[in-house]
Amino acid sequence: MPRGWLMMEQSPGGERAPHVARVESIGRKLPETRLTTDELMASTRHRTHIDLERLTGIHERRVSKGEEDSLSLAAGAASDCLRRSRHSAADIEVLVSCSITKYRDGLTQWFEPTTSLAVAERIGASNAITFDISNACAGMLTGVFVVGDRIRRGEISCGMVVSGEYISQLGRNAAKHVRNVLSAELASLTLGDAGAAVLLERAPEGAAGISVAGFTTVSEHSRLCLAYPARHDQGARMFTKSRAIQRFAIADTPILLQEALDAAGLSLTDIDKVIPHQTSARAIRKGMKDICGILGGEPKNPAVVTVDHYGNTASTSHFVALVEELEAGNLEPGARVALVALASGIEIGVVLFTVDDELVSLYGNAA
Repeated sequence: MPRGWLMMEQSPGGERAPHVARVESIGRKLPETRLTTDELMASTRHRTHIDLERLTGIHERRVSKGEEDSLSLAAGAASDCLRRSRHSAADIEVLVSCSITKYRDGLTQWFEPTTSLAVAERIGASNAITFDISNACAGMLTGVFVVGDRIRRGEISCGMVVSGEYISQLGRNAAKHVRNVLSAELASLTLGDAGAAVLLERAPEGAAGISVAGFTTVSEHSRLCLAYPARHDQGARMFTKSRAIQRFAIADTPILLQEALDAAGLSLTDIDKVIPHQTSARAIRKGMKDICGILGGEPKNPAVVTVDHYGNTASTSHFVALVEELEAGNLEPGARVALVALASGIEIGVVLFTVDDELVSLYGNAA
């Protein structure tokens, strides 16, 4: 199995990198409309008899009714991020967009000009080099890996990672076809829309920041989740073998998480918060129980769950949850956070970072 771990404070040759990247600010953009699971299941074409809320723990999700798309969600999150930041848009040297969906003007997929360029133009980041990357639901964490690496090498001092996911149309399409719990489109009914952005900067000398970021692809399972443009509906359709993904992920994630912790000189018991990809509350809790059993310890707090009221927001889910934790005052300066990605591919990734007092103070929770 190929490994992609990279200690942010070291270069690939093992020598100490000149800089450390830190999370300076985070923003998000959520549609106003709340769609409950009961409302969504009432819209299904067939009588499914599925208690989706019991199966997933999802009570509601935010959805766009057409007023938001991938670009507006990403740009809105970037603006929210800058509103909190001490940086201006002109300070951003690299801007990376990591969304799966690239919808503009409704359900039209735009690949050129890139979403990153469009976001940069909307927020006035005229000095930024822009490019898009895509790595399924691990997209934003992959962007953090890429931008953070450029910061630690000294190539840049400030960069932004953004994503806007307009994916609720997958749920609307799935509602026309799902018949029972074995449906390959059942996971589409868990999705919600959101935008997220994170601004990374060069940390002051001696300051804590991102210690480890890395990814591994278990490519033999790449066909367990596939999406295609819909033939007769607007947007797309997604087909997922959720139970198989969960089974294979639990087999590999503990090994990879332990490698990341070892690289940072930490154990699972040193971690204050684990924020996993938000698939379902049930899957998160079962998965963490299995991981803790295998690693022989557990983090200081239960895994963060926001899927119950936002749904699965794909590549934005970790940072939507991070803003939630910061606004609620659930993260204190010095807290160690593990962002754990589980994405189609199968892609497994970990970003370990330390929250500092500056980040906490941006959300009205200064120590």
